[in-house]
Amino acid sequence: MHVKPFLRLYSGRHRAHARAFLDRSVGRELARPAMAAVPEVALRHGAGRPMPAVGVGTADSAATSPETKRGAALAALEVGFRHFDTAALYGTEAPLGEAIAEATRRGLVASREEVFVTTKLWCTQCHPGLVLPSLRESLRNLQMEYVDLYLVHWPISVRPGPPMLPVKREDAVPFDFEGVWRAMEECHRLGLAKAIGVSNFTTKHLDKLLAVATIPPAVNQVEMNPVWQQRTLREYCAAKGIRVAAYSPLGGQNWIGEGNDVMESPVLADIARARGKSIAQVSLRWIHEQGVTPIPKSYNKERLKQNLEIFDWELTKEDRLKISQIPQKKIVTAARMFSPDGEFASVDLSDMEIVEE
Repeated sequence: MHVKPFLRLYSGRHRAHARAFLDRSVGRELARPAMAAVPEVALRHGAGRPMPAVGVGTADSAATSPETKRGAALAALEVGFRHFDTAALYGTEAPLGEAIAEATRRGLVASREEVFVTTKLWCTQCHPGLVLPSLRESLRNLQMEYVDLYLVHWPISVRPGPPMLPVKREDAVPFDFEGVWRAMEECHRLGLAKAIGVSNFTTKHLDKLLAVATIPPAVNQVEMNPVWQQRTLREYCAAKGIRVAAYSPLGGQNWIGEGNDVMESPVLADIARARGKSIAQVSLRWIHEQGVTPIPKSYNKERLKQNLEIFDWELTKEDRLKISQIPQKKIVTAARMFSPDGEFASVDLSDMEIVEE
């Protein structure tokens, strides 16, 4: 903006008001971070903004304070992230909403519309009559009028109750694919969810869903990284026009003390050294090159910055071949969601525990 011509339009005290307005506007622009060039993907029925090609995960334990969760989200906003993934289960909806509101007040983002927010419907709410109330509760936590993407967290239903892990085996009940998805479609029609999708759905689950869907899912968010590449599922989703998003893109869901097969991969380490990148950047870049949206989580500001620096370079054909030959190992399973005690009274775990490489 050319300041002097702008101010000549005003005189006296009006010019003073114009100068004050200009100072505030310029100050806001200067306060906003230099944005990394993050590609965006238009979702098939998204009525809102496109989905940025990399996001920030917020899954965390209840022991982490809300202040820490809020600070992590704010740090991600400061370095340039505009895509956040939360869920009713995580306990991070309220801290995330507070961070986005503060970032807006501080001028880090122009408005809530600049941020793409995903949240999820937990298994205890996977009943047709509880879907819409659950989304409204999430919106209250987030202090928002809508979410950009609402996902069914698992193709699993348990008796109604507060979100928690693990759940009792005897509380599992048959999943009503048609009834739950009809309620998800209503969330979309009401404008409370600009797009709707699923998480942890296999091809067999998606077959059941697509058979009854009026609005097909826009996204399927699943565990994916170089150690669990989801080849079968990715081919299926590509054919159906479903965008795949990758949680645990850096192998971070292994909570049982067996190490991290992604970050400790000698193949990825060799490629990282040759490219002058981190192992995390190699993994995220590989996922991006597969046409998938990675959703890494970090509370470290420098690593958050590095997670955005994956779009101005490429892996070589030889790199991709080496990664394609990494032995495959799935970490996140449906069985881990349930207490080891008790029995499944009304469902078969095999209906939930479908592993596809």
